Amino acid sequence: MTRVRMATLATVAALALTTGTAQAAPTATSLSSAGPTATTEPAAGTEKSSKVFAITDRLAGQVASALADRTVRDRIASATTSGAADLLKLERETSLGPAARAANLSVLAAKGLPANGGSVLQVRLADPGMRAALARGEVPLVAAVPTDDAPTAVTAYDPLGGKVLLDPVRAPQRPVLVIDVDVAKSLTMGLQLMRDALAARGIVAARPAAAASAGGYWATKVNAIQLSDDQEPWIKGAAEIYSIVGGFGLDGKPTVNIVQMPYLDYDGTTYYPNQLLVHFSAYKYNLADVVMMEDDGDTNYQQLAQAIAAALLTIADGGAYIPLVSAILSAIPTSWWTDDPDYVDSWYTLSTTSSGRLHGAAAHGWMDVSPYWVSQL
Repeated sequence: MTRVRMATLATVAALALTTGTAQAAPTATSLSSAGPTATTEPAAGTEKSSKVFAITDRLAGQVASALADRTVRDRIASATTSGAADLLKLERETSLGPAARAANLSVLAAKGLPANGGSVLQVRLADPGMRAALARGEVPLVAAVPTDDAPTAVTAYDPLGGKVLLDPVRAPQRPVLVIDVDVAKSLTMGLQLMRDALAARGIVAARPAAAASAGGYWATKVNAIQLSDDQEPWIKGAAEIYSIVGGFGLDGKPTVNIVQMPYLDYDGTTYYPNQLLVHFSAYKYNLADVVMMEDDGDTNYQQLAQAIAAALLTIADGGAYIPLVSAILSAIPTSWWTDDPDYVDSWYTLSTTSSGRLHGAAAHGWMDVSPYWVSQL
């Protein structure tokens, strides 16, 4: 998923590459035509720690092995012609059944989602331009989306058992099938799980009946928004962005509202959502903060909800507004910063009169906002 990274908090260690000898790592061009015996591997211990990546990487190797069967290969090629395909639907028509079902259950558990959450795994072509080669019958490689946003190589698997490293910047000519989490589906489930978990601790913003007696309330509307451009690996897909809006509730306790922003797919692109981001009927002082996050596939929603709740419940209302951004950021597990940051940007102290272009504190994005009166029906 394309994301904007916070350089001052997130540091990425370079992956060390070995080829079994002292020679330089092959380029994407040479590897895309490499035979199945041309195997290159990362040095031991260089993979970033991610339960979800460990699962999808293992499944990528199993899918690659299944592609040795021409029937399976043709079925997957057909299913991915117009986009991503549900792996659990494919498993009913191929030999991938046990591996796909086991991997799906493991991913649900790793993300803190219920076991009956359905299928959250998909397979897609890394780039639409690879469809012609796949249609001609060229045997694809299979890779999982790496956890690290700045890998020095993408590990891919050959149907005959070889493992190759691909350049993360230049897409190979050989088609690559990508095993990925259906983040759009998992995010919807996960955010509802977070809302429920936070509500159980009394920290989900609720719009009081007082707003109705006033005839409505003020909100902040996002008229336009853009995240900064960066250079992501070709294997990444669209982002899945959400925002944690925090402030003090009318009872004086810290409270949050979680807002999904499903349109915000790619950085460097301006979107015009006209979305209501902050509903001030729920916040004392008519002030609130926004912390923008991305689900890159390995977010554990239960852990995140528990961490935010634990951090906010320690804050007391002292009679004046205190920004909650730092408390929310400090609640995010340390590993998310060091291995794979999910933080995008933050906006401090939005009010009922906030308007114009507001740049994020991390300088990774901006929003054009305006006050909006929400009339009660």
